[in-house]
Amino acid sequence: MSDPTRAADAASLKRLLLQCRRIAVVGLSTRSDRPSYVVARYLLEHGYTIIPVNPRYAQVLGRTCYPNLAAAHRAEAPIDMVDCFRRSEDIEPIALEAIAIGARCLWMQQGVINEAAAALARKAGLDVVMDRCLKIEHARLLGN
Repeated sequence: MSDPTRAADAASLKRLLLQCRRIAVVGLSTRSDRPSYVVARYLLEHGYTIIPVNPRYAQVLGRTCYPNLAAAHRAEAPIDMVDCFRRSEDIEPIALEAIAIGARCLWMQQGVINEAAAALARKAGLDVVMDRCLKIEHARLLGN
């Protein structure tokens, strides 16, 4: 089995960061001390469109928050990337939703690894990144 932290080379990550500009952030919190909030705010500051997905909130970072990816897709299509701030064991249903809405990439944040979900997404033609922080990779590859 390949090392999931090295699943995507720098060129592939850079391509994703340049091409996937509309990002659904699953598990986005309203709490400014949470990693999901910090990452989403950073991406907004760098010109990305953020689509919050969390059934607990009506709005996050001044944007409508959706209960699931299907609802987000109906209102905000297209969604290029699904960025997952959920536990590893919760990712498979999210991967299936990402496939169903036609996302191009399934990105699992640092500490999130689900090989079965990754296999489903790859089989459907999505790019998959596991165990990597979108903010860190953006800063590393595209500058601050």
